[in-house]
Amino acid sequence: MTIVRKFVVKHYHFFYRLLEILPGLFSWNLIFFPYWGIFVIPNIVAYFVLLFNIYWFYQSFQIALSATLSHFRIQASMKYDWVADLESFPDWERVQHVIIISTYREPLHVLERTISSLTEQDLPSKLLTVVLATEGRAPKAEREEKVRILKKKYGAVFGNFIVTVHNLIEGEIIGKSSNERFAALEVKKALIDSGKYDINYMTVTSCDADHVYHKKHFAYLTFKFLDNPKRYTFFWQPAVMFYNNIWDLPAITRVQSTLSSIWNLSQLPRRDRLINGQNYSLSFKLLDEAGYWDPDKIPEDWGIFFKAFYIKRGGIEVEPIYLPLFADAVQSTTLIKTFRSQYQQQKRWAWGVSDTPWIIKNYLFVPGVPFWDKTTRLITVLWQHFMWPVNWFIITIGLTLPTVINPAFGRTTLGYTVPKISSFVLTLALGFLIVMLVLDRIYKPKRPKNFPLWRAILFPLEFVLMPIAGFIFGALPGLDAHTRLMLGKYIEYRVTEKV
Repeated sequence: MTIVRKFVVKHYHFFYRLLEILPGLFSWNLIFFPYWGIFVIPNIVAYFVLLFNIYWFYQSFQIALSATLSHFRIQASMKYDWVADLESFPDWERVQHVIIISTYREPLHVLERTISSLTEQDLPSKLLTVVLATEGRAPKAEREEKVRILKKKYGAVFGNFIVTVHNLIEGEIIGKSSNERFAALEVKKALIDSGKYDINYMTVTSCDADHVYHKKHFAYLTFKFLDNPKRYTFFWQPAVMFYNNIWDLPAITRVQSTLSSIWNLSQLPRRDRLINGQNYSLSFKLLDEAGYWDPDKIPEDWGIFFKAFYIKRGGIEVEPIYLPLFADAVQSTTLIKTFRSQYQQQKRWAWGVSDTPWIIKNYLFVPGVPFWDKTTRLITVLWQHFMWPVNWFIITIGLTLPTVINPAFGRTTLGYTVPKISSFVLTLALGFLIVMLVLDRIYKPKRPKNFPLWRAILFPLEFVLMPIAGFIFGALPGLDAHTRLMLGKYIEYRVTEKV
């Protein structure tokens, strides 16, 4: 290992670029594998596609099962009196929650909706510190007018209402990560270094400008924080569901948003693979020990998890908050702009693959991390990121196109049988869609009065658009991100438009 370490250190940039090339190389090769393999090793291709489809059946079953389990736990959590349980802790009123709301040019009504959901918490408002993390690159007059209105309306409601203005400095890039880092450091100066609060009794929540909290969210979080003796090694993650504007979306993006919501719901019970994303909390102490978010990265959620994971030499876990957190799905002023923004958002999420070289490097060279702990985490990262662009091609096209290209194999027993079996397996997997539709019906807001009933009744039929939505807003942006990373054409952060 010493020889390998010396080689990598000496040729660090070459080694790192190889790791950046790896995801795109993997994706493109696996996508094209059935097309050249059908001529060279057709039997292996056939069994590969069949086994992958069986695996996809298992995945569909697991998603339906774990999403249902999450549902029952969420229903119980929404009825539970978390505040009453807090009274068993003599120091519960010492816990201060810092909510960093990163904002660039979101409309005022979007910010008001998010902050209003914080005023409605079961927990006393004095235990919440709201941080409006603005960007200096936003038009000054527009930014200051929104700040003035929000301060006037909410300034005296919370324990603290802090506004930060982040201006890019050398070494930083545009994005939520650099903005949150700046805001958190400002909070540390104002509230911790001044002696106002004890860092051991503080949590930090990463919040987008369009997130709406359940009223029991921070009472639940306070209980989990105090009840956990390992609280300084934990993240907490709610079920992020893109339902704020679900009734206003075009059918094809509504399908994509619904599937993403149910996916998020299904991940909560999977403690073996759960990693924080989009909206999450951690102790301020852990954030400080980890060195805060990296200002030169776009992916901030998985980035801060693995940064803390390797700095603490493993042992970092994510605990579910079994409550829904509603967010806006992508929506712009026109249909084309909505499609473009949806694509850009998915590409930005897929750009999380850019963290894999750094994660792999730390996996290999950071000492003292338990092998099984770091290996299971690495497998989760590689599987989710590397397979992102590939899944659609194998599931949707499978052996259909390859056997057209090589009709001789299609006429063999194996070439005839495997596509039939694969089709049967995938048809069975569609049965689990019923579970998703039921959960969607439960968590989706009530139909607005101006939305025709007949269109609402036809909603389930929109899921025939899944293959199209999966290609345009799943496989393509994923492949785009992988290819850009492979070619060294790094993307810039773009804020998702909210209307």
